[in-house]
Amino acid sequence: MSVNKATGAFELRHLRYFVTLAEERNFSRAAERLGIAQPGLSQQILNLEALVGTALLDRSRRSVQLTLPGQVFLQEARKTLLQADTALAAVRRAGRGETGRISIGYVASAAYAGVLTASLAGFRTTHPEVELQLTEMEMGLQLAAIAGGALDFGYVRPPVKVPDGVATTCVLREPLVVAVGAAHALAGHETIPLAALREETFIAPRQAVDVGFHHNAVTACRESGFEPTISATGRDFTTIASMVAVGLGVALVPRSLTCLQLPGLVYRPITGSTTTSDLAVAYRRNEPAPAVRAFIRHHHRADPAERDAAM
Repeated sequence: MSVNKATGAFELRHLRYFVTLAEERNFSRAAERLGIAQPGLSQQILNLEALVGTALLDRSRRSVQLTLPGQVFLQEARKTLLQADTALAAVRRAGRGETGRISIGYVASAAYAGVLTASLAGFRTTHPEVELQLTEMEMGLQLAAIAGGALDFGYVRPPVKVPDGVATTCVLREPLVVAVGAAHALAGHETIPLAALREETFIAPRQAVDVGFHHNAVTACRESGFEPTISATGRDFTTIASMVAVGLGVALVPRSLTCLQLPGLVYRPITGSTTTSDLAVAYRRNEPAPAVRAFIRHHHRADPAERDAAM
């Protein structure tokens, strides 16, 4: 059989038509399966043969039979269609946020609170192909990196100044407790009135007075009627807890941090203040990446009130 000179462009539909015809071995059944007219299918197969430059069907027989080139082409066509389907599925998964990479910063207290691990575990259940990269980072650096595009997401302890283009959502609200040394005069009490600590030095992280734990301590003490003496010398909470344990002061901390136990350190609920310590997530307002947007939606479903009740 002579093959006419090819016209038009080679397309995936040509492969699908040919594979379907090869599987059905009958033009009528293949056309019905493809949802096209039989004459149209016949013409498309002729066009395909013109494009490849050789006969793919043995037309000397009544039934549909493949030539040797047709058999080779069938194998390659199936591989190509499978690869095309795989690529299309991958693109659709990426578009739905089911694949990709998310860089996440967090303050250590987020891990103590359990929100970090619970959120990541829940997200991985529904998005197992998304790669999560975690870095412990001071929250001011987190927010700057998110605004600058170097970080996708962060866990921070408000209040904190938020750059333009960055949004925050509260995911946990928890009461404060006081950490005191085991030798402290009030350590044996079940609860401690915050006003009873007015003469104490409160140890806080090295933060500005309007940020995070430092702000919480000042606000709680003012709510109890006094201005606290603050020693903002703690590098992190482990350092603060150690300083409290040796009697250098007391500290107001979120209740979740009572999981950190050190010799000579006790935690007690306080009275006289309703100030809470919040944990929030931070992200770009106009996030373009589908995977990050899916991660943001995952956290928007978190209800701080429900978390309060569970604690």
